Amino acid sequence: MAIDDRTAPPAPRPSRRRAVAPDISRSWLLVSGTDADRFERAQRSRADQIILDIEDAVDPAAKPGARSTVAAWLAGGGEAWVRINDVTTDFWADDVEELRGLPGLQGVMLAKTESPAQVTDTWHRLGGHTPVIALVESALGIEEATSIAKAQGAFRLAFGSGDYRRDTGTSADTLAMAYPRSRLVVASRVGQLPGPIDGPTVGSAHAILREQSQVAVSLGLTGKLCLDTEQLPVINEVISPTPTDVAWAQDFLDDFEARGRVIRDGSDLPRLGRAQKIQKLAQAFGVEAR
Repeated sequence: MAIDDRTAPPAPRPSRRRAVAPDISRSWLLVSGTDADRFERAQRSRADQIILDIEDAVDPAAKPGARSTVAAWLAGGGEAWVRINDVTTDFWADDVEELRGLPGLQGVMLAKTESPAQVTDTWHRLGGHTPVIALVESALGIEEATSIAKAQGAFRLAFGSGDYRRDTGTSADTLAMAYPRSRLVVASRVGQLPGPIDGPTVGSAHAILREQSQVAVSLGLTGKLCLDTEQLPVINEVISPTPTDVAWAQDFLDDFEARGRVIRDGSDLPRLGRAQKIQKLAQAFGVEAR
């Protein structure tokens, strides 16, 4: 069926959210590809990025219809990432074929990534310019994370924490989950990618969400998947520099300029790098010093 022959969801209105580049985006909101009435609301939410899900959130029998609904919305003015089915399924080839070249496609999240070839094949099939987020969800994927991060087409790594626990029998305990998260952080650095995206926190307790987001940040992850728009303000706040951080960065940079950008000792270069990173993120996220 041609895209123009599909019945598309209503065309989206302009988003009111702050534009945040995907390499530093904090909150990644997953929306089922069957919920067309939520697409526009998601686009106008506080999410830095939205991901229309035609993988785990969709029953196999409904996947072709969800794919066509998503494609029609992206062709009609909507903008989003799409979580596609993994390379080993019968759905992957149709996913990339139908999404290829759509003007609103920001990139894809490749489910259950376990090898660099899967990323590169997806990237090539999409035309060789659409970024691919590799969603790592298994023991094999974690062990191959460095190779995956180096793959042509890889844009960021993301952690499929629920499927990883099912694959390995690991509990959701913070200590038990530190290893796979740290592996993704180190792999991202080796592959010269932005920091990885953490898996979602299931449930509505903001205290738990805040705690888990803080743990992710402490380990070096710089984004988080979520399933509920009510979680977005918490994720965005925790993963952003604090106003105190911004004040420190401004003071350090002002002093650095006032002394003629002279390096005084071995601690200056690391502090300069941290201050510059904080300043960049604060400007992108709209965080002011206090």
